[in-house]
Amino acid sequence: MTEVFKGNFTQQEPIPDEGISAALDVLKSGRLHRYNLDPGDVGEVGRLEQEFAASVGAKYCLAVASGGYAMATALRAIGVQPGDKVLTNAFTLAPVPGSIASVNAVPVFVGVTENLTIDLDDLEAKVDQVSVLMLSHMRGHLCDMDRLMAICDAAGITVIEDCAHTMGAYWRDVPSGRFGKIGCYSTQTYKHMNSGEGGFFVTDEDEVMARAIILSGSYMLYGRHGTVPPDEVFERVKYTTPNVSGRMDHLRAAILRPQLASLDQQCKAWNARYKAVEEGLRNTPGLTVVDRPEEETYVGSSIQFLLLNWSTEAVNDVVARCAARGVELKWFGGAEPTGFTSRYDSWRYAPSERMPESDRILRGILDMRLPLTFSLEDCALIARIIRAEVGAVWQGQQAAE
Repeated sequence: MTEVFKGNFTQQEPIPDEGISAALDVLKSGRLHRYNLDPGDVGEVGRLEQEFAASVGAKYCLAVASGGYAMATALRAIGVQPGDKVLTNAFTLAPVPGSIASVNAVPVFVGVTENLTIDLDDLEAKVDQVSVLMLSHMRGHLCDMDRLMAICDAAGITVIEDCAHTMGAYWRDVPSGRFGKIGCYSTQTYKHMNSGEGGFFVTDEDEVMARAIILSGSYMLYGRHGTVPPDEVFERVKYTTPNVSGRMDHLRAAILRPQLASLDQQCKAWNARYKAVEEGLRNTPGLTVVDRPEEETYVGSSIQFLLLNWSTEAVNDVVARCAARGVELKWFGGAEPTGFTSRYDSWRYAPSERMPESDRILRGILDMRLPLTFSLEDCALIARIIRAEVGAVWQGQQAAE
């Protein structure tokens, strides 16, 4: 009998009861806006900022409307100007180059390796073109951060980290987002904390944080934030920094605070599911599992594998066969974007040169979410289905050659 998976790849866990209760309290108060506070009250947003800063060891945290807003704010806060070039990954999602384009800067793409991380040799060859790197830890894969920072420090490159997929991850003992000058995180529904939309901006730099707070829409109410630079820093920047409102509201902060408290436990649960799928896929003919470095403590909320050098027809066949058995795979190698699977040559507002080796890798990437609504048994079943369908197509290819 052919096995079929009947789960839902977009079904997340419910918001914790504590978060629902806190959200109801906010609704009953009527004080949803970020600065609408009782005298002396920091509010849900301010408390969340304090708690998230402490969780990653940052001096400052700004809770914002989205991860994309955090990245655009980061670029503005460090003074990126229209026409400036900003390095970023060729393998990432559209909000990353989109944040660069939103400040009228120009994305310059850096290649991807078979480990699905930024190509550090290509980075080293391009650092003389720019002064900023928007580093995307795409799909939760951390590169050798020691080497990356050595390259960037030697070249005077300011690093901003996109940690949309690495909240809770570490390189050695350093949290993702704490290598560069600014770390940006997402709390969109499919990330590691769920507020529908939302995000965080963290830094240790007084003036960068003051600019970010003014940018987020504080007017002159910056003292009502959870983590606040000294007043004299605001005096230097408050009249020259535009208001681009985007700080988080109290309702979203209320449902995030209990999720932050349980983040470590959630990360362990994701990794158990990741390992169940990974073990089931190992040694599948024609399929490459992405090995993770020992220095990386990752969060396996999704999993990727490679069908390197397969034809378009064969990859499409695998995707279709798995879908027929209830397993949803996303392919980054299609000629046209599908859903979120666009890639550097899809973003026509950002002209780019071809990168043949990166193109070869992108054509081989298959991606799958691992929501915590899946059991370990579900994950083992999913792996068996993928293994069987990849194997069937692989055997057909070998027979035809």
